[in-house]
Amino acid sequence: MGKLIVTEMVTLDGVAQSPSAPEEDGDSGYALGGWQAPMTDPEGTRRMFEQERSMDALLLGRRTYEMFASYWPTAPAEIPFSGLFNGVPKYVASRTLADPLTWQGSAIVAGTLAEGITSLKERHDEVHVVGSLNLVQSLLRFGLVDRLNLWLFPVLLGSGERVFADGTVPTALRLTESVIHANGTLQLTYETAGAPTFGNLAIDE
Repeated sequence: MGKLIVTEMVTLDGVAQSPSAPEEDGDSGYALGGWQAPMTDPEGTRRMFEQERSMDALLLGRRTYEMFASYWPTAPAEIPFSGLFNGVPKYVASRTLADPLTWQGSAIVAGTLAEGITSLKERHDEVHVVGSLNLVQSLLRFGLVDRLNLWLFPVLLGSGERVFADGTVPTALRLTESVIHANGTLQLTYETAGAPTFGNLAIDE
């Protein structure tokens, strides 16, 4: 069975909406998009690519897929992610998009979400998810996420969609890597580790 790996850009207060550009979320009206862009640096970009280069499939939600499909097919070849994203099979979890999809190598996830993603994990070594917040919530609820690559940026926004929203299933995590970048960004890698345990810190008198 392969692994499903989620990568998210997150503010210190948990917001992950529209990190790359003001218009990233289309017509949502979100006014704080593009918050990651001023903190992008060559070393961080290199590390992100190193995390993603082992993927042999890319899984996206509808909104993120439409954004990627409008950019990456014609993106400059010198950007390392261009060859990676364009070269791997791409799957989109959507009930509204229809085949055939315009981005070469793309397909709709078949069947129910849980069945479809399980099938992908059986066919691929590493299925990576980037962004796709609504999809990630569903993947967490079904217990399908194996690893979380969280890039925690030193900024507070106060509003916006969050990675871990209401309804997140209680899950224990094991930290496997942490890197502090010069711009204050924390690169954190967690593996899921089953259900959390609970105790009592009260001191018996």
